[in-house]
Amino acid sequence: MRYGRGMSTPHPNYITPEGFAKLRAEYDQLLGVERPKIVEVVSWAAGNGDRSENGDYLYGRKRMREIDGQLKRLSRKMKDARVVDPRQQPDKSKVYFGATVTIADEDDNHRTVTLVGNDETDAAAGRIGWSTPIARALRGAAVGDLRRVVLPAGEREYEVMAISYPA
Repeated sequence: MRYGRGMSTPHPNYITPEGFAKLRAEYDQLLGVERPKIVEVVSWAAGNGDRSENGDYLYGRKRMREIDGQLKRLSRKMKDARVVDPRQQPDKSKVYFGATVTIADEDDNHRTVTLVGNDETDAAAGRIGWSTPIARALRGAAVGDLRRVVLPAGEREYEVMAISYPA
């Protein structure tokens, strides 16, 4: 089976309850607020005559297509999402989805990351996607375990220093 644009992937799209709520809020904002405003502008502009030179009409139609595309994308993400609450993790001694993990590299540089859904990553906040190389290497690790990760900059070894989950 091929998995192309617009088709579901064979892997579940894990997401935290907070991440799902953000997707839902964005969807609701677009559908309930932004799209109706654009529909109103397009309707008004269409009533003003020649549509080929009407900037409000042309921009409005373009923006409506963009919003409809975003709504379709968000709808697909929510449909494919598998909400996993990290607070419910029964084994908090190992790294699973939603864990916050402190790791140390060979130079004893410490870094703390939280494994989240691919749709809720934020590198600046230390939130890394569940399917990134580092997250894949850390899955199932316990404090004290060493894990090798192949990164674009080369291979690195990390030691798991601490694991925590939201309370």
